[in-house]
Amino acid sequence: MKKLMTMTRQFRDDENGAAMVEYTVLLGIITVAVIATVVLVGTWVGGKWTALYSAISGH
Repeated sequence: MKKLMTMTRQFRDDENGAAMVEYTVLLGIITVAVIATVVLVGTWVGGKWTALYSAISGH
C-alpha cells in the first residue's frame, strides 16, 4: 500500500505527464478540425463537380 501511495505522489508531481496530456488533447482538437475541414471541402468540391457535369451534359 505504501508503494502505491508513493507511485501516486510521484505521478501527481511529475509535470511531464501533465504536458503529455495537454499535447494529446491539442492533437485531438487539431485532428478533429482537419477531418471537419476535409469533409466540408470534399462536399463543396463534390457539389462543384456535379454542377459542372450538369452544365456540360445540358441537364
